[in-house]
This record gives sequence, structure tokens and C-alpha cells, in this order.
Amino acid sequence: MYALSEVEGVVRVEPKLFSSDLNEAIASQLKATYVGQVNNDIGRIIKIIEVLKIGEGIIVPGDGAAFYRVTFKVIHFKPEINELVEGEIRDIAKFGAFIDFGPFEGMVHVSQTMDDFVSVNKEGTLQGKDSKKVLKKGDKVRARIVAVSIKDTNEPKIGLTMRQEYLGKIEWIAEQIKKESKETAKLAKAGKK
Repeated sequence: MYALSEVEGVVRVEPKLFSSDLNEAIASQLKATYVGQVNNDIGRIIKIIEVLKIGEGIIVPGDGAAFYRVTFKVIHFKPEINELVEGEIRDIAKFGAFIDFGPFEGMVHVSQTMDDFVSVNKEGTLQGKDSKKVLKKGDKVRARIVAVSIKDTNEPKIGLTMRQEYLGKIEWIAEQIKKESKETAKLAKAGKK
């Protein structure tokens, strides 16, 4: 889920930036230091919005840079269990599909792609045995987050499922809605008689 939060951190301002405006130098260093990083508490930092408070600068012996404790606002994305996400299939492996959604990548195991026996065919696509539904690289999909592990902030692990109603390939969802609309219209028409 995307959110706006106030966070606190320490930023290192290099000596070459001492002649610059302090706010600009700190904003630049915050961006270089924090944007894209993953944190257990708030997920991935997307953008630094505003510097709110700058503490006194400290110079550490042996390092010519100044260190500032800073309070700032960020936009971040933290994946939450049961959250619905839409993304694109980036890659398909024997065990499932990797889906890019927002600033993260998730994995949907082959058993969680659809309500069917699924196999990987020669073309590198996932295909349902009975339904003949196919998932391939580049397909747009909707999935539900079922597991999140941010223990290793360099490689967060996010598990997804597409086996519930209104999940899966976007075209499948559109077909399901169209079919249900026809059935609802048929029932409504039968009820008027």
C-alpha cells in the first residue's frame, strides 16, 4: 500500500556540498541515500517529499563530511497481506511466474496461478490442462499478496495467488464479469415475467 509518512534518519553531506544551500544539499543526499531502499517498517521508499527538520551537523574525525539527523516526509510502498495488486508477468519458470507490481516483484507458484492443473510448455508459458488458459511473459494480471518477508531488505520475498475470483489475467477477469452480467440480466428478465 502506498503511504505518506514522516521518518527520521541520518544523512551524510560531502564536503563538496558545503558551499551549496544546506536544504538543497540535504535533499540531494537524502534522495541518493534513501530512495529505492527497503525498510522492514515502511517498505520501499519511493520519493522524498519534503525536509521538515535538520539537526546540528556533526563532523566525524577521519571523515570530512558532515552528518545531520533529519526528519523528512516520504512516499513509500509497503506490501500488505491480502492486498490486491496489478502487475505484469516479468518471467516464467518451471515453478511459477514472477510479477512486477509497483516497486516490488512477487512470485506466484504454479499451483496458485489458476484453478486447473498447470504445466510449463515449450514456449515458456503456463497453460491450464482443462481450461487451456495461458499465461505468458508480458501479460497483465491481478493477484492477492499471501506472504511477505522483508528479512533481507536487498531481496524481499512476496508470495502471490491468482486462484480466487476476479484474480488472474486481466482478460480472464473481464470475461468472467461479462458472463456474470449476462447471467444477471437473464435472471432479471426471468423475474419480470
